[in-house]
Order: sequence, then structure tokens, then C-alpha cells
Amino acid sequence: MTINEYERWESRFADPDYIFGTAPNTFLAARKHLLPKQGRALAIADGEGRNGVWLAEQGLDVLAFDFSPTAQAKAQALARSRGVTITTRLLQVADYEWPPDAFDVVADIFTQFSDPAERAGKFAGIRRTLKPGGLLLLQGYRPEQIAYGSGGPKAPENMYTRALLEREFAAFERIEIAEYDIEMREGSAHSGMSAVIDLVGRK
Repeated sequence: MTINEYERWESRFADPDYIFGTAPNTFLAARKHLLPKQGRALAIADGEGRNGVWLAEQGLDVLAFDFSPTAQAKAQALARSRGVTITTRLLQVADYEWPPDAFDVVADIFTQFSDPAERAGKFAGIRRTLKPGGLLLLQGYRPEQIAYGSGGPKAPENMYTRALLEREFAAFERIEIAEYDIEMREGSAHSGMSAVIDLVGRK
């Protein structure tokens, strides 16, 4: 992550409003029935905390990391306002150690700032850090998102395809992948018609 990228996100998160909203990601919330009643959850690059806080509200012990101190302060404020506790860590995805068999749930929601090499490391880390039987909930943009221009990176190589996800998580017991276009309404930063892809998987 370059200094310019850091400054760009710090500036965006300095907005007093929650730029991605305070409600959880729609795909994540719709999988509530799959969550364990207790256990540890990891929210990757969770920004202002909307997903990590929601996971904590479901009774999970949440670690949410992000590289923006401004975003993490907002995440902690959101947790306090909701009456839950989350653990936050200030770091980049590429610097996380991915402890083995550590989490019952991993939420990876629109973290597509990684180039293909960094992404391979992230996916390897997810495979390692999930416990056997652990649940992966992932949503991202497909390459078709570039034409929509309603959010996400401008680099098509950072996007997800079915073939990529099937290859990266082939060792999981089962995965379900869905591809579709949807009108996103998740804060000012995720608004408009979007080309998305979802993955639900069990290690």
C-alpha cells in the first residue's frame, strides 16, 4: 500500500459519516443462519467496522483489522454504540500473520486492493487461519464492474472470477459461488449497479 493510497483512504474515512454505512454487508447478513452460535471471527480489512460489529452482535469474538487508524476509531465507536466489543488491529492485509486454525468464521468483503501476488498470499492465509469446518464468507467485484464504475478498484486484474475462486478454494469441503449484477446501496461509497461474485465455503 503506497503512502498516497494510505492518505486517500484516511481522507475518505475522515468523513464524519460512515462511507459504507453502518449496516452489515447485505450478502454477509443474509448468511446469518450459517454462523456458529459462538466462536472467533476474523473481519479482513474491515474499515469502519460495519461487518465486524455485526458479527460481534451475533455472539462471536471478533478480530477486525485495517490499515486506517481513522477507520478503526470509527469501528470502535460503532461497537460502543451497539453495546458490543471488538478487537481491532492496525495493519495491512499483506502484513497479517494468519495464525493456523484460529478462526471459526472469516469475512472477506470487498477487499480487492491487493494485486494478484498479494491476493494469492491473502487467500493462502485464509485457508490456513480457518479452523477445520470453519466458514468463509467472501464477496467481491467481477471484472465487469469496471464498466459500471460504481465502486472498487480500477484494475481488472484485482477482480474475482469463478475460475479464480474455484481454484483457490478447491480443497474446501464445499463451496457455493454466485455471480450476479445488483443495485448496491451500502453507504455513499457502495452505491449503484454492481457486478459481484459471492463465495460461501467450508474448510
